[in-house]
Amino acid sequence: MSSFPTHKLKQLPYTTINTHFTNNSLTQPLTSLQCGAILQSLTNTKSLTTGQHLHAYIITSGNLVSNTYLSTKLAAFYANCGQMANARIIFDGIVFKSSFLWNSMIRGYACNGYSEKALALYQEMKFFGQRADKFTYPFVIKACGDLFGVEIGRRVHGRAVINGFDLDMYVSNSLLAMYLKFMDMSLARMVFDRMPKRDSTSWNTMISGYVKNGKPEEGLAIFDLAKRTGLVADDATLIGLLSICAELVAVKLGKAVHGYVFRNRYAVVCNNFLMNSLIEMYCKCNSMVDARRLFEKMELKDTVSWNSLISGYARNAEAFESLRLFCRLVLEGTKPDQITFIIVLGACHQVTAFQFGMSVHSCLAKKGFGATIVVGTALIDMYVKCGALACAHHVFEEIPRKNLVCWSAMISGYGIHGMGRDAISLFHEMLENNICPDEGVLTSVLSACSHTGLVSEGRAGYLDEAFELIDSMIVNPSCDIWAALLNACRLHRNIDLAEISAEKLFELNPRQVGGYICLSNMYAAEKRWDDVERIRALMRQKGLTKSAGCSFVELNKTVHRFLVGDKSHPQMENINSKLKHLNQLLKEAGYKPDTSSVFYNVDEETKEKMLWDHSERLAIAFALINTGSKTTIRITKNLRVCGDCHIVIKLISKLLHREIIMRDIRRFHHFKDGLCSCGDYW
Repeated sequence: MSSFPTHKLKQLPYTTINTHFTNNSLTQPLTSLQCGAILQSLTNTKSLTTGQHLHAYIITSGNLVSNTYLSTKLAAFYANCGQMANARIIFDGIVFKSSFLWNSMIRGYACNGYSEKALALYQEMKFFGQRADKFTYPFVIKACGDLFGVEIGRRVHGRAVINGFDLDMYVSNSLLAMYLKFMDMSLARMVFDRMPKRDSTSWNTMISGYVKNGKPEEGLAIFDLAKRTGLVADDATLIGLLSICAELVAVKLGKAVHGYVFRNRYAVVCNNFLMNSLIEMYCKCNSMVDARRLFEKMELKDTVSWNSLISGYARNAEAFESLRLFCRLVLEGTKPDQITFIIVLGACHQVTAFQFGMSVHSCLAKKGFGATIVVGTALIDMYVKCGALACAHHVFEEIPRKNLVCWSAMISGYGIHGMGRDAISLFHEMLENNICPDEGVLTSVLSACSHTGLVSEGRAGYLDEAFELIDSMIVNPSCDIWAALLNACRLHRNIDLAEISAEKLFELNPRQVGGYICLSNMYAAEKRWDDVERIRALMRQKGLTKSAGCSFVELNKTVHRFLVGDKSHPQMENINSKLKHLNQLLKEAGYKPDTSSVFYNVDEETKEKMLWDHSERLAIAFALINTGSKTTIRITKNLRVCGDCHIVIKLISKLLHREIIMRDIRRFHHFKDGLCSCGDYW
């Protein structure tokens, strides 16, 4: 018997063990029990290389011959290290397989992405008469959840109940996680309520389950119940709570959780998961000041930290700050990931930062993200919304395997650019490629028809038929449906049907300001000033305000913003001079202001002056001053372009030989040689 003391194995460095095995420097051979004890220690630490050397020693020393004990330990070691092929070779050579061995193999398969093999081995285990126990079920249940095997998962659950293991806490926790993956919170709650004993994993699983399934209020109720049972919140609990606060936009509760974190002296400086969850919560609660303050205090900012804040600014309509933060990320040496680029591309199209977006495209291509479907779709969306349809189509063609989202983005792009026939052609091409359209794609095609006035393809202008269709719907029409009909009534000047549509819209969503403005403008166009005042009074009563007209234009990768009647821009004197010159030039060409676009009861001279204060005219004048004669001007406006501005921009494109691409809240307008791509249909 060797004098090698097994109780000192944990104190012996693995490098020393490794040296002994490779140099054969042991004075006496190790016994099976000693090898088994070392293997167990190596299994716990997943020390693969040292374990392989020990395996070689066991073979050469002859200890493995007919040794079920060591073979079982070796199979468990390889399974725990994820080496399932090696584990299976040893497993198949063992005649008398213990429940420990079966469980080790099932666990190895389930935890290393071989869920189907885990279930197959479970069936084999039952076939050979080996009963499953409380160590078997958690990993069989995990495999069911990972495979989304609802039926087999329920059958395994039933077997666990029959065998009396369903009330074991670890088995129950596995069942909770499985039903969460199945999005079946009713069965998860049944399992949870039956548990005689729960740990923090049980509570946290239920909290996160309700959040992920769109029921944050239920998650909050679970946390309240947990507090009454004396649960001490851990990081997972707090992250789940912060997710609830974000979903409910409950910033007051979020701040209470934030205070709890610091009062209980959590090591938040080192815990990026928790800090990032706090930042994300504040961003989703529109509290960017608090999010930024936390971010700046972080000593170790990771990519997730940057992404959370960049995304927060983009979501809260602060695209400028989002882009500035991305530039800072690059300068400070943090590596952007795929999510970073997707967020930044979204911020680019918010303010038509076309040149900036092209630079981002170049950067992500160099880092190898350009070929992915998700990034490709984000690029299509960015180029479409920056008015660069040719660039969008080029990206679309370069995506090797296009999914439904890619096709939908490109079809929608053609539609909002007034290229309805191209959208329909691409739709038919999609069908030929055996891509089945969903509701979103069909909506995009119909929208393309509506933007282009294709009556036979999309039923444009048939208001009475549209109303009858809505009225006969089995389900209750949504706000979007009534809003679409209301806008169609504005386009076709059907004020009677507009009043009906607006009334339905106000009932469903009394705070949707667009409906009030649309109806008010229709009354103003008919000079029904009493009705205009009635609608405006109703808006004041509800605390609703119309957004001020705002337009964006990019120059040398810097986006300039102009508000209606803006006087703050450094080049304002030159802009005003340019506008006066344009007004004179247009009048000489026969332009007469269409003051029906001014929805205020003032004199004609004042109306004409108000038209020339519109933000898109300021942006165009600025672009004309600062760009060459062949440069395409790209403008984004937050509201619908008025009829008179539409006429003016068409004339500017003709008289100055400039192509002007403008995106308003409704669609894109490509102005060239005095014509617009919308065909005056918007």
